[in-house]
Amino acid sequence: MARLLTCLGRALLIDPSYAPVAALIGWCRVFQREGWQLVSEAEATDALRLARQALEAGKDGPDVLWMAGHVILLFTGDVAGGTSAFDRDLMLNPNSAHAWMARGFASYCQNRPGPAIEALERAMRLSPLDPQSHMFTCGMAFAHVAAGQYEEALEWVDRSLRELPRYRSSMYLKVILCAHLGRLDEAREWLGRLLEILPGLTITRYKATFAAGWLPPQVAAFYETGMRKAGLPEE
Repeated sequence: MARLLTCLGRALLIDPSYAPVAALIGWCRVFQREGWQLVSEAEATDALRLARQALEAGKDGPDVLWMAGHVILLFTGDVAGGTSAFDRDLMLNPNSAHAWMARGFASYCQNRPGPAIEALERAMRLSPLDPQSHMFTCGMAFAHVAAGQYEEALEWVDRSLRELPRYRSSMYLKVILCAHLGRLDEAREWLGRLLEILPGLTITRYKATFAAGWLPPQVAAFYETGMRKAGLPEE
C-alpha cells in the first residue's frame, strides 16, 4: 500500500487534475482504515481534499464516483453526499459491482438493511470472484446486524474472514456478535487477535476510529456494548 501511494503521488504530480488518481488515493486510505491500519488526521484530511477534487473533475467517471463518494461518507459521515455520488455512478454504469457495494453500505448507514442487502447481493452477482469480495460479505454482515439477524450476520462475518482473515472490520464484528450471542470465550479469543493488530485499542479509541459519524445510533450502541462484553477496556 505504501508503494502504491508513492506511485499515485507521483502520478498526481504529473497531472494534478487527473481525477482517477485523486479518487484512488482516497480509496487507499479507506482500505487502510477498514483493513489493518490507522489513518492519521493529516492523511484523512488529504484524502477528503482529493476526493472532493476528484468529484469536481470526474463527474462522468464511474470509478471516480464510487471511490470518492466512499471516502466522503467514511471520513465525514456525510451519507447523503456519498449516496449522491453512488447513485450517479450507477446511472452511468449500472453493472458496477463496486458501486453497488458502496450503495449497499450507504443504505446500511441510513438504517435501511433491506435495500442494503439487495444492493450487496447484486454486487456479488455481478462480480462473484471479486478481489475485494471480503468487503461485500462484510457489508452483508453489517446489513444483517442492522436487521437484527445476528446469527445470519455471523455467518457472513465468517465468510468474510475466510476470504481475508485479518480484515479489521470483520474482526470487530466477530467480537461483537459472539459477545451478544453468549459465545464469550470466542469473543475474547477474537478480541485478542484484534489487539495483536491494534495494541492499545480501547472503547474510546474504537469509537473515534471505527464507529465515528456514520453508524446508525442504535447500531453504534449495539457494537459498543458488544466490545464491552468481550472485555475491551474503556481507556
